Amino acid sequence: MSLETFRGNFRPSLGVELEFQLVDAESMALSNAVDDVFAALPSSALDSVKPEFYRSCLEINSDVCADVDEVRRDLEPRIAELDRAARCAGVRLAWGGTHPFSHWRDQEVVQTPRYKELVEQYRETLCRQVTFGLHVHVGVPSGDEAIKVCDGLREYIPGLLALSANSPFWCGRATGLLSHRTEIMATSPVSGPPPAMGSWAHFEALVDRLSSCGMIQTPKELWWDLRPNASLGTVEVRVCDMPADLPTTLGIVALIQCLVHRIVQADAYSHADEECESLILDQNRWRAARHGLDAMFADLNTSQTQSARDVLEQLVHELEATAVELHCDGWLAYAGTMARQPIGAEQQLAEFERTGNLVDVARYQADWASRGLNLLASNRWIESRRPRVVTPSVPMLSY
Repeated sequence: MSLETFRGNFRPSLGVELEFQLVDAESMALSNAVDDVFAALPSSALDSVKPEFYRSCLEINSDVCADVDEVRRDLEPRIAELDRAARCAGVRLAWGGTHPFSHWRDQEVVQTPRYKELVEQYRETLCRQVTFGLHVHVGVPSGDEAIKVCDGLREYIPGLLALSANSPFWCGRATGLLSHRTEIMATSPVSGPPPAMGSWAHFEALVDRLSSCGMIQTPKELWWDLRPNASLGTVEVRVCDMPADLPTTLGIVALIQCLVHRIVQADAYSHADEECESLILDQNRWRAARHGLDAMFADLNTSQTQSARDVLEQLVHELEATAVELHCDGWLAYAGTMARQPIGAEQQLAEFERTGNLVDVARYQADWASRGLNLLASNRWIESRRPRVVTPSVPMLSY
């Protein structure tokens, strides 16, 4: 397979993709209502909204933005417009990596030729992946720089997952994981952290070999936590659960943009002990999915352990100068605040402990949309984080 020429970006431009659950306004169950929502959208909004694999999901794409504030200005009206269309169709938008109780078997696949082909090829491995994520594109100058960023970002995958973990329930039960979406996605044959690749030429050779033996048809089937995108000239970070609200999203976007920019400006990334590094990375990633910000991460170089909260707070401090350069220092500071507070999964679990009802948890996810937009409108997003709570003990539920 011949890859496209990498279309470089000489500034760390941003593009953000948000995958929303469509839930019935009354029952709060996932609703296969994508066609009804599209019918209620004005024509001016159709370019930024697209269906996903399931008819109970819609994705909003931002335009190419220079900084996080521009992402905010771009997404706020798009989300508000989609929310109005959803309500007209009798559904709500919900924020979260998984739905608390709806079963994947009840969700209908969008009937495009490509999706039909994927269903035939992967069957239940793909069909059970009723999950919702945040994807962040950051512009980089060249293919080699894209691979350098992918290699350098690998060690930060667990921290980004811990900060965004927002999928503790699956098909009506508490899973014991704070990001069960990560566990579901792991069943794909090409998933998880990408291998260390070293150069664009090495990546091209890898894609060519995988396509030659029929394992993939396009690089889009490399469902890694992060990957290069030649046509857009970006690195796409895909590891994050769909966050709790737009302010949380923007904090994560700021952290990712700063990381990418710092790696581009740094010396080449080295792989001292790649085999051991990969094993530690996999363990840190699993701990992030299991415990969120309470995970204990092992340092890839020293093997000493430190809490995810401490790792992220230290990282935010290290990136302060980069954030000033990129005009996102306020949002990076918010990411540091997020690291000290309950994440989305903990808030869902706390809501279930308060109400004992997964319908109320789903309604809580849907209410996040308007709550996040209202916080932004009133400029109270910095003060919006709840006091630290202990993750409650939630009994396992039956299907």
